[in-house]
Amino acid sequence: MGTIAIVGALDTKGAEFGYLVDVIHTHRHKTLLIDTSVVESPLIPPDITADQVAQAGGSSLEALRARADRGEAIRVMAIGAEALVTKLYNTRKIDGIIGMGGSGGTSIFAEAVKSLPVGFPKILVTTMASGDTRSIVGIKDLVLFPSVVDIAGLNHISRQIIRNAAGAICGMVGTRPGTSEFDKPMIAATMLGNTTQAIGAAREIFELAGFEVLIFHAIGSGGKTMEGLIAEGRFSGVLDLTTTELISEYTDSPMTAGPDRMLAAARRGVPQVIVPGCLDFAIFRRPETIPEKYSGRLFYVWNMETTLMRSTPEECHALGCLLADRANESIGPVSVLLPLQGLSQLDLEGQPFWWPEADAALFNAIRSQLHPDIPLIEVDTHINDPVFGRKAAETLLKLMNL
Repeated sequence: MGTIAIVGALDTKGAEFGYLVDVIHTHRHKTLLIDTSVVESPLIPPDITADQVAQAGGSSLEALRARADRGEAIRVMAIGAEALVTKLYNTRKIDGIIGMGGSGGTSIFAEAVKSLPVGFPKILVTTMASGDTRSIVGIKDLVLFPSVVDIAGLNHISRQIIRNAAGAICGMVGTRPGTSEFDKPMIAATMLGNTTQAIGAAREIFELAGFEVLIFHAIGSGGKTMEGLIAEGRFSGVLDLTTTELISEYTDSPMTAGPDRMLAAARRGVPQVIVPGCLDFAIFRRPETIPEKYSGRLFYVWNMETTLMRSTPEECHALGCLLADRANESIGPVSVLLPLQGLSQLDLEGQPFWWPEADAALFNAIRSQLHPDIPLIEVDTHINDPVFGRKAAETLLKLMNL
């Protein structure tokens, strides 16, 4: 039996939250109800009152009501909810968390759970679970349940959605792994379909050495999540073999991981091996979404939702300088490996993105900008040759003194 925190506005959605509590109790879990409403009194009694949430956010319920500023109220309640939820987690008083809401409730809940670690069960039933949800989910594993109908009263659809969400959070809480599953030290690695073989070869070496390998899909969200977990101190080492998110940052690609990509390991001093994998292309969505300024460029349709654009020699030079600059910030052990015969599955003689002059511009920029104290290892193979993957893994293990 676990305790599930429930977060939401009990003044306008009391009936819905009361139903959620009842369903969770039928699964033999306890609940801890946190009220984030401001306007009216709660329709069902909370375990943590709205005034307690407001005070944790640096104000009071009375002051928020007097000010009657909805935006300010949401901000304060979000800060307070995060502080209280984090304290509950740190003191091991909750085993999972669930919320329901529209735009305001979604905003508060997203803030409340942002400090909870990956793996801790978290579910949100929301009207906002469509379109671009990056601002809601962030880099965490928050599960969004589309409410389908507005959360404004119980009906045959809303009851089913709430029952499903309650069953999901109870199932997640009931199947949390024991600590024995986390005994192995972990290595982070980046991958795209274009570098699958390289990561596969490296992974075998790491697993033989007793490590668990967490692989992140380098499409923006993957790199951003990895950076966050590195900053939390989760990893013993990093094999950043697929750094294509740098070109996403450099172009107008939607697959950017932000301006801090490649900096978490550097600043924390985590041993890392860096490879300019897949810097031969930028990732875009459907062809019609690509900015007009790139018309006439070399493209490859990877699938119905993904189009790749070959990077030019000029872009490759800039990217080589950027990669070297990020590596130069490292306060811990770091090496850079260059696969001289190609950077991706498509960057191979006879393949669409084979462009030796562009790759040479990239390599030369790295050579010229990389700090002389950082080992630069040039491997005369393609990135997906098993020899390269093994070399990258062995280099990282040496940096980790293994």
